[in-house]
Amino acid sequence: MLYLDNAATSWPKPPEVAAAMTAFLNDVGANPGRAGHRRAMDAARIVADAREAIAQLVGASDPLRVVFGANATEALNLALTGLLRPGDHVVCSSMEHNAVMRPLRALEADGVQVSVVPCSPTGSLDPSDVEDALRPNTRIVVVTHASNVTGTILPIADLGWLARRRGLLLLVDAAQTAGCVPIDVAEDAVDLLAFTGHKGLLGPMGTGGLVIGERVDLGALRPLKYGGTGSRSATEYMPEFLPDRYEAGTPNVVGLAGLAAGVSWVLARGVLEIRRHEMALTAQLLAGLGGIEAVSIQGPRDAERQTATVSFTIAGCEPSEVGQLLDEEYGVLCRVGLHCAPAAHRTLGTFPAGTVRFALGAFSTAADVDEAVRAVAGIAQAAGSL
Repeated sequence: MLYLDNAATSWPKPPEVAAAMTAFLNDVGANPGRAGHRRAMDAARIVADAREAIAQLVGASDPLRVVFGANATEALNLALTGLLRPGDHVVCSSMEHNAVMRPLRALEADGVQVSVVPCSPTGSLDPSDVEDALRPNTRIVVVTHASNVTGTILPIADLGWLARRRGLLLLVDAAQTAGCVPIDVAEDAVDLLAFTGHKGLLGPMGTGGLVIGERVDLGALRPLKYGGTGSRSATEYMPEFLPDRYEAGTPNVVGLAGLAAGVSWVLARGVLEIRRHEMALTAQLLAGLGGIEAVSIQGPRDAERQTATVSFTIAGCEPSEVGQLLDEEYGVLCRVGLHCAPAAHRTLGTFPAGTVRFALGAFSTAADVDEAVRAVAGIAQAAGSL
């Protein structure tokens, strides 16, 4: 079996991830912040370790500004619904995942104005087009760091400093890049960074969060959830301080134990080293697929301008059919269709059928790429002989 679906969820995980989760369940098991006994304190230290690891990874100066939740989708909902009010204007790109587009469309129905800036047919975005879309009532620019369809990397630093000059906030969806593309929220002028734990951070599902920059007015950022935090229990109102203001309810400590282990593995190997590894494999995959006459590759087709995600189609074959053949005949596991990003596929011209998506990861090898290319060549050859 060859797993090429890392853009959806990374696999395999470092063994340290399962070990950390098992250790929490077997040896700790308590609720952080809800008691003063030793195991509750141990649980609190695990959460703090995860917070500090994320802060180190993305260059956040204060780990308390790392707010945990279930995933990047929840983090994006917190940022968008928490900050935007009727009459506000928000700008996004045409390559966004539904984790951005669906909250925006819901807010639009309530009076928030939404502008979608068209990207090129390869998924790239010109910052000047974003600047042209700004209005006096613009409050937020929200963009994906990299497309989950084509891997195209967007210029978040250019957009961040553009937003700073105009007094706006930049919200970045880093679901596809955290852990595999270098990110520095200070250097890139990112005000809000949504991340998920189960992809490039090599942690378990059900983990993620939002890194909140110092320019964000916490009084204006309404919580997504309200409830107990283990702090200020005498009041029936949410605390005003971080991270408690946005972390109501018992946290997923077993998941955060695994997340801390995954991020620690990434930090030990080095994001730049992971990036170099994945770029080399992506270049190999692009060259291999590009040599098959019936294959059309979407995106920049340049390993330096994209993540290790490659989308393609085979002439005369539906993506769903290709995916089934890859799985059943060749043991290659990938994703097909619209990838929860219909706006991106309209930009690419691949709507409504979508594409076949191969997504390499930190544990992928050159032999894996060769095997994947041979499988696609075999399907293309069979389709051409019909």
